Amino acid sequence: MSTERRSPLDRARVADTALRLLNEVGLDGLTLRAIAKELDVKAPALYWHFKDKQALLDEMATQMFRRMVAGTPLDPADTWPERLLKINRGLRAALLGYRDGARVFSGSLFTGTDHAPALEENLRLLTDAGLTLAQAVDAGRTVHAYTIGFVTEEQGMRLLPGEEKVRTDIADRARLLSDHPLAAAAGEHLFHDYDRQFEEGLAVVIAGIGARYGVAP
Repeated sequence: MSTERRSPLDRARVADTALRLLNEVGLDGLTLRAIAKELDVKAPALYWHFKDKQALLDEMATQMFRRMVAGTPLDPADTWPERLLKINRGLRAALLGYRDGARVFSGSLFTGTDHAPALEENLRLLTDAGLTLAQAVDAGRTVHAYTIGFVTEEQGMRLLPGEEKVRTDIADRARLLSDHPLAAAAGEHLFHDYDRQFEEGLAVVIAGIGARYGVAP
C-alpha cells in the first residue's frame, strides 16, 4: 500500500483526491463512492468529513481558489480595471486547469475565510476609485459571473479525453445556416479562438462598469 494511502484521512486530502479524479471522470462521474475507492476507504468514511457531495464541492472550490490566489499575485499599484483583469484572467486559468472546473466552482461556497483579505483589498480599490460599496459589489459580481459563464460554455465545447471529433463543425454549421448569412458567419467568432473571445468580452464588461458608474481607470 502506498504512503499516500496510509496517510490520515482529512478534508484537505479528500478534496485534493477529488480534484485529481475530476480530471479523469468529470463532474458527472465524480461520486463519493469513486473518491472513496481512490482513497482505498469505504464510502461512509467520507461522511465524517462531508455531509454530502455539495459540501465536498464547496471544499474543492475553496482549494481551487487557494491555488488561484497563490498563482495570481496582486500589485497594490493596480488601477481598478487592471485588478479586475488580473483576477478574472487568473480565475479563468484556474478553472481551465480542471475538467468541469467552472461547474464545480459555480454555486459553491467557500469553507473558510481565505478569500476575505483579497476581497477586502479589491473592494477597497473599487471604492477608493469612487464607487459605492454596493456598486463595487455589483461590479465585481458582474465580471465574476461573466468569467464563470464564459468558461462554462468554453469547457462545454472543448474536446473531452478520448474524443476526436470537434463538438461543432463550423463549416457544416455555415452550410446549414446558409439562408441566414450573418448567423452562418457568426460561427467563426462563436466557436473559435476562445482566448480572444474571453479578452474581448472582459474588456467590454470592464468598460461598461466604468461607463455605468462614471469612474475612470
